[in-house]
Amino acid sequence: MVQLYNLHPFGSQRVVPCRQEPGRFCCGRDVLFVASAAGSCRVEAFAVREQGHCEPLGAFATLGPVRRMAHSPAGDYLVTIEEKGKASFLRAYVNWRCMSAGSARVCVRMVGHKMEESYRETLKEQMSIVEMPLSDPPLCISCCPVSGDLLVGCKNKLVMFCLKYVVINQNLTVLDFERSLILHIDNLIPAEVAFCARHVAITTELDVLILKLELAQPHAARTERRGAAPGGPLRAGVKDEGPSTHALQLELDEFIICQKPVELLGEESARCEIPVTLESTELPTEHTERFQVRYLLFRCFTPDQSPFGFCEETKLHSLQLLPVYRTGSSGTAQEETENKRELLSLFCFFSLPHAGYLYSLGKSVELISTYQYSEKSEQAVLTRQFLHVITSESLQCFTVRCSAAAARDEDPYIDTTVKACPPVALDVCTLRMQLFIGPRAICHFKNHIILLTKADTEDITERRKPARRMLSGKTDSIKSRTNSESEPGWNLYIINTVSTIQLYREMVDYSRTYENARTESCIHLLSEAHLLVRAALMEPRFLRPDEEEELLRAFRESCAALGDCYSRCDTKDYHLALPYYRMSGLPVAEVLKRTVSEGDETQTYERGFMFYLTHSLNEDLNEELTKESANKVLQIFCVADPVQLPHILCSPCMGNVCPSAAVRCLQQVEKVMPSVVLTLTKASMALRMGDLMMYEHEMDSYKETVLACGFARQPRLLRQHQDGAVVPTELAAHLKETQPALLVAAAVALHENSKMDLEEADSFFKMLCSGSERAVPQLLVDFWEALLVVCSQEETLQQLLLRLISQYVWRISKRQLPETKPLKTTEDLINSCNHFGLIFPWVTCIMSVGSPSDKDCHEDISKLQSLLCGPSVDVAAVLPALEPLPGGAGLAVRVLGCSRRGQRGAAVEQLLRSCPRAAALYVQHELSGDRRTVWWNKLLPELCERTRLAGSDCPALISSLQETLSVVAVELELRDFLSLLPEDGTAAFFLPHLLHCSQKQLPPCNSEGLRGPNTRSGLREKSEGNEQ
Repeated sequence: MVQLYNLHPFGSQRVVPCRQEPGRFCCGRDVLFVASAAGSCRVEAFAVREQGHCEPLGAFATLGPVRRMAHSPAGDYLVTIEEKGKASFLRAYVNWRCMSAGSARVCVRMVGHKMEESYRETLKEQMSIVEMPLSDPPLCISCCPVSGDLLVGCKNKLVMFCLKYVVINQNLTVLDFERSLILHIDNLIPAEVAFCARHVAITTELDVLILKLELAQPHAARTERRGAAPGGPLRAGVKDEGPSTHALQLELDEFIICQKPVELLGEESARCEIPVTLESTELPTEHTERFQVRYLLFRCFTPDQSPFGFCEETKLHSLQLLPVYRTGSSGTAQEETENKRELLSLFCFFSLPHAGYLYSLGKSVELISTYQYSEKSEQAVLTRQFLHVITSESLQCFTVRCSAAAARDEDPYIDTTVKACPPVALDVCTLRMQLFIGPRAICHFKNHIILLTKADTEDITERRKPARRMLSGKTDSIKSRTNSESEPGWNLYIINTVSTIQLYREMVDYSRTYENARTESCIHLLSEAHLLVRAALMEPRFLRPDEEEELLRAFRESCAALGDCYSRCDTKDYHLALPYYRMSGLPVAEVLKRTVSEGDETQTYERGFMFYLTHSLNEDLNEELTKESANKVLQIFCVADPVQLPHILCSPCMGNVCPSAAVRCLQQVEKVMPSVVLTLTKASMALRMGDLMMYEHEMDSYKETVLACGFARQPRLLRQHQDGAVVPTELAAHLKETQPALLVAAAVALHENSKMDLEEADSFFKMLCSGSERAVPQLLVDFWEALLVVCSQEETLQQLLLRLISQYVWRISKRQLPETKPLKTTEDLINSCNHFGLIFPWVTCIMSVGSPSDKDCHEDISKLQSLLCGPSVDVAAVLPALEPLPGGAGLAVRVLGCSRRGQRGAAVEQLLRSCPRAAALYVQHELSGDRRTVWWNKLLPELCERTRLAGSDCPALISSLQETLSVVAVELELRDFLSLLPEDGTAAFFLPHLLHCSQKQLPPCNSEGLRGPNTRSGLREKSEGNEQ
């Protein structure tokens, strides 16, 4: 594996025109701040333009020499730790840009001071110096790039200042700070701190601790860490059982006691025995946020006798939190963009003299990269694309994996067959080691590196010789080499990194060295180039539109190149050829040209290429290969993977393949591994050739049920997707004409195997039968009826019932006959499907006296009635669909609906009004048992009254009355029956029924409840109660 590239990430370099020797410097937005070295109290500001040009913006005086300085992108302020005498001061310089406009006005105020007094007689064109007093000297500082809050490290505590925007008037808003939180940390003197998005990173000489401030539960009384020790402050960690190792100081003459190296991640880091107590200092309001601490990482190193120096020099440096924002957010102004960006991922870097460590602080905390330096490092700076490290003689550039981790946080489809990205665990490597004389400090801004160098007066070779001595607990600190009096010859450079595209092209050219060798080194180089471009695309706010388009082209090119590597190299990750080719946007034909050699019949095809080709052709791509390309694919699979050949030939891409050549290949495969899918594919090819004899021979090889299963295994034999629409195949069209039952059975098999849903089936049959999406063909109705037989899902069942009922009603109401003969009759459906019930006698009676037009749609009417007579229809859901039905069919359906809803009284009324002949049959069928009183309390009086009014002109009423009297005569005692007869009735009409009633043997309970002073009234009351 290549570990060192000889690439050229560094371009031109320019000297910053500083007036005095730099002591500290930092970057912010488009500005470089340079603080003069000891002996001078001055900060210069330079505007950094394109190609590293520097223009002085101005300068302002400080209280004393600057020991630490940092710039906050949010709020655009500069914060410093200045030293005067033996005291340290924390100061923030706000609105400093007005100095570059020539304004000399400066306002010095204490933090929290009433600012209306300061701005009462002045304009906004003045710089403000905000002094923030602390009880302990400040040691280190960090600004949150997301919120602009300030974190200050002091002995045994960290102090957080919240950035506030104070509105003075409608034209003026100024910045202020409020001390909001103190993190008390026992026995800890921070060397560096980093603060970003409520994540706090702290380093001492050999320890690293990373915390996260989380919002506490609403019921928390004060801001604190859960899990307090009884009787003491809340301690975030494991309660000490003995003397703390941090408090244990052994004074030995020749030895020091070193802790064992420790790494604790996630919840385990709470066992680090470093207690943290939170103290809220802001004024409590209803909007005050309460925090608690969550431990993320603790790592403890030990000093070692490394080749780079003494163990006393083994100290941590270059602590940094690097945020990566979600792409897609943009703004017109830089500040607006900074405030609106959404944090996607967060990374933490810190370094020892001989090694650097990069952690991801996402859903889980993990070490993603370890950097081994070739010589002792002085300082390092992490960017989204590179890690820049300075040593005593060089500036080194390493690759990073931040973009690989962030891409997985942003896109859930990465590491699937859809998208890919080089792994986070990919080995890092060195891009360049650029020699410099005496690098001392470094920082980074956009595509610029600011580097401070100082030439040493002593011999470099002597300075690099390690002086061996015993480990001692009483050693003097290493003297700083930044003394300007003893070491003249300083320079402050702005080094421009080359454009991403230029470096990407160089890496691709470099990878061609290993292209023919087909080694992992080629993949590694191309992966580095891919991550380089991906990282640049994650910062679109720094790109011009033309640069972004060029980067997108390079991104697709890198995906194609990686696809080529994985398709040609025999690696364990061969499957990555598929997602990389997909991300490249290359069509299948283009991939074939890149991979397959023309005229090389001995060419072998690696697993990656076959994996890509198989999956691509098994998808519904809107691409049709040419005849030459399709025949080439046919030859490839005949040689490399003949088992997949039947499925590949069903691809819409293979529409131009030679059918006779395909049949020959299939016949060879059939000798080894016959299958029903292969037989159906041969039949499809025979149909395309016009050889109906071969087609019929193949289709007769299996029973229809087996053929239907074969279609379920390969649905594209029947339907394909083109531009999102379902398109029937030529085989499906032929089956519609010759074997519609097989076609319907195959469609049912597809649905039951989750290969086709109801909407796809609707589109399929509509396009197959009429070419329109509007009309409902009979074949689709046949499919619904067939699916109803096997359907077991209640939701799908109700959809089918509603669709069938709606279609039946539409045909009956429109007098529309089906265009083809239905595959199943009502009797067939009743016998095969329990959702179709036997039609009730009274329904048959209604239809027998219906209009002649009902006979034209007799099959649809009987199917509709059978469904309503079945047990499965939800009447309330289908009732709106039943409204348009006319004539006897409408009456029968409406009465069925009333019966299913329990409204039997209303059903009887409808029948008496529209079809009295069926009324008695209805009552006999529907109202049995306890509901039989309807015969004499409801039906008999109504029929007598209607017969009296109609006279002898209505034989249907007379027939129903006769049947009703026969039933009532059997059910009632003679005197009860006699009391029900009308006084003006014809004796000859009722006499036979009276005679029959007097001659029968009644059970003793039949007339219970019927005797009384008003028998007829009692019968009616009981009947009404039963009906209710």
